[in-house]
Amino acid sequence: MARLVVVSNRVGVPESGARAGGLEVSIRPALRRRGGIWFGWSGRVSDRDPEPAKTVERDSVAYVTMGLRKDDYEEFYNGFANRVLWPILHYRLDLAEFSRRDLGGYFRVNEFFARNLETLLKPDDVIWVHDYHLIPLAKALRERGHKNRIGFFIHIPCPPPEVLTALPNHERLIPALGHYDLVGFQTETDANNFSRYLTNECALKRIDDDRFAFDDRTVRIGVFPVGVETEAFARLARRAMESSFVREVLGSLSGRIMMIGVDRLDYTKGIPERMNAFERFLAIFPEWHGNVTYLQITPRSRTDIPEYGDLGRLVGEAVGRINGAYGEASWTPVRYINKAHSRTALAGLYRAARVGLVTPLRDGMNLVAKEYAAAQNADDPGVLVLSRFAGAARECTAALLVNPYDPEGVAIAINRALAMPLEERRQRHAAIFKVLAQNDLSHWAERFLQALEHPQAAGNAPVARRAAGQR
Repeated sequence: MARLVVVSNRVGVPESGARAGGLEVSIRPALRRRGGIWFGWSGRVSDRDPEPAKTVERDSVAYVTMGLRKDDYEEFYNGFANRVLWPILHYRLDLAEFSRRDLGGYFRVNEFFARNLETLLKPDDVIWVHDYHLIPLAKALRERGHKNRIGFFIHIPCPPPEVLTALPNHERLIPALGHYDLVGFQTETDANNFSRYLTNECALKRIDDDRFAFDDRTVRIGVFPVGVETEAFARLARRAMESSFVREVLGSLSGRIMMIGVDRLDYTKGIPERMNAFERFLAIFPEWHGNVTYLQITPRSRTDIPEYGDLGRLVGEAVGRINGAYGEASWTPVRYINKAHSRTALAGLYRAARVGLVTPLRDGMNLVAKEYAAAQNADDPGVLVLSRFAGAARECTAALLVNPYDPEGVAIAINRALAMPLEERRQRHAAIFKVLAQNDLSHWAERFLQALEHPQAAGNAPVARRAAGQR
């Protein structure tokens, strides 16, 4: 079996007592099974020369990390990746701030990754590159003569060509994905958008439903929706209900129904719009006053980017306005928390919440939606209110799907969720749980790697439908 080399912007080096991130949880079993390398940035920045590569060995896996210079970090990460690619790939052209300096830094860091990575590679290694930070990495490796099987998976959305072409220098960047053997997406919509780009903008010849001719090679397009550890998360949620933390939170509600939202503080998550919808809910349905508490957990992120600071103030002002207008001495409608919580704590809170509010303006997948559904008590489950613009909506069709730009529509969905009869709640939860169990996270990495290493194994059937398990 070929050695697996995983490349991502940040590396999930296992540390005692640390909580594993989503990417780490999803690919660690494949790395351990095969033995391999996880390569990327250490998260450290230096004013001078970056720290040299450092290797940590754990369970037959070598975690290789390197530092970045401050100017590289500012131009590559804070600049082009997060102020150009992130908003444009989330359909937010209005928020993109392009500069040629940042674009140069983005390509420079990708070359830096390739230069350091190639010293570790063997000819038969299988390379799996993750996310929008590293789009041109395969091209940089091919130019150095590497003929390995290289796959790419983008965890965030891929907009249609009409949006992608608004990216300055898109013709230099996006076609670089053709140097991968397999490009994977969260949803079929994302894959179709990219296929349209290759057809319309690159004039590539389509070999069949999921393959294009690229120079003297073939690039394959596939759909591999990321899942959660469905059964394991359900067990965790059951145990977490007995924790002192969850008991304390529930006790503080004094018997009131709890709704929950858990999102990183990011403009793609639609938190201000959700606050407006909750405010509209309180205005339209006064019978719920004093009976429902909305808990919004929102750890801050990218605090050195001004737009995120502005977003934090906007959400804080909305919370203050709602609580000031509708709150009582004995009842606070919104509890807004900026601290991160452990996976166990969140699992318990999900299970305790009658309604899960997951209403991003655009999201590649959104695993909070899946974790909320997995955590529910099947005998008395809560209801998932989910944005139709989240990738999870493709699988969680039994949720209450909403348009996050329509505050009154979301308010009506909240009321429906709170008033929903038990039997309907059970039916909706069972339908979602069945889909999540079929697409459990434990199968995700192997599906992708199988398609990367054995491109003919699926015959003429598109990788998109076969890999995603879509009906």
